[in-house]
Amino acid sequence: MTGTAHTFHDQGPPVDGDELELESLNLSPMGGSVLEGSEPTEEEARTLVRVSDKLPWSAGLIAVIEVCERFAFYGASGPFQNYLQNEAVNAEGKRGAIGLGQRKATGLNNLFQLWCYLTPILGAIVADQYLGRYKTIVYCFLLYLTGLLILFLTSLPVAIEHDASLGGWVAAMILIGLGAGGMKTNVGVLISEQYRGDRATVRTRKNGTRIIVDPALTIERIYMVFYFCINIGSLSSIATTELESHVGFWAAYLLPMLMFCVGFIMFILGRKTYVVHPPKGSVIPDAFRVIWVSIVNRGNLEAAKSSYQEERGRRHQTPWTDLFVDEIRRALVACKVFLFLPVYWLVHCQMHNNFISQAGTMELHGIPNDIMQSINPMTVIIFVPILDRLIYPALRRRGIQFKPITRITWAFLLGAASVAYAAVIQHLIYRARSCDHLPSADRCSSGHRLHVAIQLPAYILTGLSGIFANVTGLEYAYTKAPPSMKSFVMSLFLLTVAFASALGLAISPTATDPKLVWMYTGLAIAAFVSGILFWRMNRQYNATEESMNALEGRHESVHSVNELGPTLHRRERPA
Repeated sequence: MTGTAHTFHDQGPPVDGDELELESLNLSPMGGSVLEGSEPTEEEARTLVRVSDKLPWSAGLIAVIEVCERFAFYGASGPFQNYLQNEAVNAEGKRGAIGLGQRKATGLNNLFQLWCYLTPILGAIVADQYLGRYKTIVYCFLLYLTGLLILFLTSLPVAIEHDASLGGWVAAMILIGLGAGGMKTNVGVLISEQYRGDRATVRTRKNGTRIIVDPALTIERIYMVFYFCINIGSLSSIATTELESHVGFWAAYLLPMLMFCVGFIMFILGRKTYVVHPPKGSVIPDAFRVIWVSIVNRGNLEAAKSSYQEERGRRHQTPWTDLFVDEIRRALVACKVFLFLPVYWLVHCQMHNNFISQAGTMELHGIPNDIMQSINPMTVIIFVPILDRLIYPALRRRGIQFKPITRITWAFLLGAASVAYAAVIQHLIYRARSCDHLPSADRCSSGHRLHVAIQLPAYILTGLSGIFANVTGLEYAYTKAPPSMKSFVMSLFLLTVAFASALGLAISPTATDPKLVWMYTGLAIAAFVSGILFWRMNRQYNATEESMNALEGRHESVHSVNELGPTLHRRERPA
């Protein structure tokens, strides 16, 4: 954890165990090199160790704000399953409010996740075409805060007694979903835009060792830190589930609202420090026109280039550059990579609903059943610094490149292992229940009562898989998107979670006894098969990773928020 916290001050991961110190390398507050080194030759690119650049401190501020937003999101959603599933007064003595039962509660949870990951499309279009990222995030903050206020007010005991909780929950989820979706797609891009480096350069350390400062590794590190901060924020579910258990749901929802206010104030106060890009008007429609020209020309993207049309008598109007078409080609590669991700997210999201319900049937010994999901972010917080500071640099020193397609494949396999393990636990739960009908002298000798701690490996496997899927997906969406469509392509990555939630709704009828073993088993098989297919269909992109990233050009004007002024509303054609 300490190593990652220092990434905003230190230069890259260690090459030989010491902090990297680069000779004659001055770094600006915006990040990136002031004194540029030479680009690596083919020989240098093949033999020199690659490291990340220094991260700009404005990215650190955005990461801290993300902690506050995720604190609010996970803190509020952590008690949802109990809030929706259990009645306010029930024979088991469990905390509850609405009393819908497991199947309907799981369905509504999936519907909320679906909504939260559909709305990034709206946030991306507003940011990329009309308002820009900063203003879009501000408006989303306000929608989000209103939703949290409604959730808090309708969870008060008097509101629960007068059956206002379900209507309040629905209204709050609409507003929170709009706010969270718009923030998610834009904050994830804004943090990487703070880094200005756009090409690899050769540098020399004070001890004479030559290395390559790689922008791609810098973006990877930014998203490692970003995901690390997301999971710090998600630990809020520990506090809110304890408040739910010992005080009430109103207290569990008040704390996230207050923390969210802190994040909003910080974001506004830091507005003079952010690097922002002005909106680009009709870029998204242009992207779809490029794809349409390609379709009518039998899938030939070259036909959408102005140079191609000039040579062949201009059958189509192409008011964009050839580079824009190449960028769309690269973005389509990202979209192909994202195709299998809904299956992974369906597995990953089990920890937010069915794993919680499973814990509720086990021996808790005073532990709230919904606090177990906090094992997932704890796993991430432990392993992100280990991967970033130890494992990934060690692999690079040995010439092993753990590239994006490989990482996502491992996410599928680890996710499959997590739900396979959950299936085994569920089988043991059913077996223990069958023993309850026997006389005490004849009861099963192995595990009549299962302690909730037996769930730990499922959460740990899910956490590890999330590092490989989430960090890599964010990185891939950012680096493969055209500069003027960063938010939109990021929203397409987030849309895969919405599809997963839709799949979750489809299988929710199986999320009930006695079908749970088969549900977990089916998910494990689906994730494993999808992982194998994903690797076979996309492994070739590992070999072209550097060439695709080299296409990234900084041909946009870059401003501070104060410099933009009225240009936030200006519509521009792509350069």
